[in-house]
Amino acid sequence: MDPLVLAAGTAVVSSMATDAWRQAREATVALWRRVHPERVPAIEAELADVRAEVIAAREEGDPQAEEDLAADWQRRLRRLLRDDPSLADELRRVLDEELNPLLAPAEQTRIGVQMTATASGHARIYQAGRNQTIREA
Repeated sequence: MDPLVLAAGTAVVSSMATDAWRQAREATVALWRRVHPERVPAIEAELADVRAEVIAAREEGDPQAEEDLAADWQRRLRRLLRDDPSLADELRRVLDEELNPLLAPAEQTRIGVQMTATASGHARIYQAGRNQTIREA
């Protein structure tokens, strides 16, 4: 799955447990408003349910429940981008500027995608956030 979708789905769910959950909800709903405005009331209601579920999962010490919620929102966001691929830049902006700042630093690190590599001598390093094709001559 696209790393952007993975990070954004997790950030949506995690941000629902913050004091600024209304701000996170509005940022998320705005994405649907652009592509499927008829679905906005349902998305708002589902985000309210997610808030209750993620708070309960944290109170019960059930990280699997939170991961399941994140997977559900990742699928929703993937479908949203499938319906309008041009929304990817806006999703990145919402993630970086609206959702991640609401999270504690430890959660921001958990959500972010970071790739690090070190090479010495004549070693090669290949990294990709998505598909990668390498052709050797």
